[in-house]
Amino acid sequence: MDLKTDSGAHDDQGLIAVLVGDGRPLLIFFGLSLILSGGFALFLSINQQFLPHDVQFLGITAEQLCAINNCRVVHFMFHDRVAFGGALISIGTLYMWVAEFPLREGQAWGWWLFILSGVSGFSSFLAYLGYGYLDTWHGVGTLLLVPFLIIGLGRSRSLLKPPVSVRSLFRPGANISWASSFGIGRALLLATAVGMILGGLTVMTVGMTWVFVPQDLEFMGLQPAELKAISARLVPLIAHDRAGFGGAICTTGIMVFFCVWCARPSRSLWQAICFSGLVGFTAAIGVHPVVGYTSLFHLAPAILGAIIFVVGLVLCYPAMHTPIRRGG
Repeated sequence: MDLKTDSGAHDDQGLIAVLVGDGRPLLIFFGLSLILSGGFALFLSINQQFLPHDVQFLGITAEQLCAINNCRVVHFMFHDRVAFGGALISIGTLYMWVAEFPLREGQAWGWWLFILSGVSGFSSFLAYLGYGYLDTWHGVGTLLLVPFLIIGLGRSRSLLKPPVSVRSLFRPGANISWASSFGIGRALLLATAVGMILGGLTVMTVGMTWVFVPQDLEFMGLQPAELKAISARLVPLIAHDRAGFGGAICTTGIMVFFCVWCARPSRSLWQAICFSGLVGFTAAIGVHPVVGYTSLFHLAPAILGAIIFVVGLVLCYPAMHTPIRRGG
């Protein structure tokens, strides 16, 4: 008598094979890990705490640094870290959505988007090395997460339906009229994403060169030479934070752009875009009045981007809750 059942066949695969499955569970775990990392960054920033390796590198604690010039330097550092944490949560949310919806359906653009955004995100970590500061915690975390991404992508490639080339990223997800409410809303979301990509690249460029813009120095009330006098390693640490923030914003923009462009309009897409955008913009903008960095010139691009984003969401809402035929 054959006692082998479907459940028994499932058991014969082994625990690891079942957990890895078609690769999507690993990619979902990858996204969840980014969300948790972003939450941890927010927690540390709210409590004004440096990580142990930050303290070891600087030679001073956050409390000691906070005693200088009304804590402005610490507030400036944590305003970058809050924005970075919000961006990680945004990226992780979109990763989980892509893995659960487009990849489940075998849409090749979602698979390629993981690669494109992964290259963008991990490249920003390599940029840290140019600042004379190696973030060991970030480095170890990256090394631990990379295998999940690589194995997940390798396993999930078999799900893809033709055409599977990178050109799938350039195929629109729906036939629409750009003059319609949805067309205008979609264009606004795409414009917001482009703005995030350019803004992130700008922050990285500034971080790799001048590190600060005039408004930053005005807020801290200190010049670069005075910051170096506090600790010769302070500016490299701040530059490292700026690189992470810029890279995360750029990667968020890449994720938003291709999700809006390639995906079929759906309720789940709208929800994922809405949540990731609101978290990202709330963190990036909301932290400024909390720390007292209220330069309108500095905040204007982010505020304008948030307004365009919200208007785009509102205009897209009806169509994203009604199926639309995919483009040919």
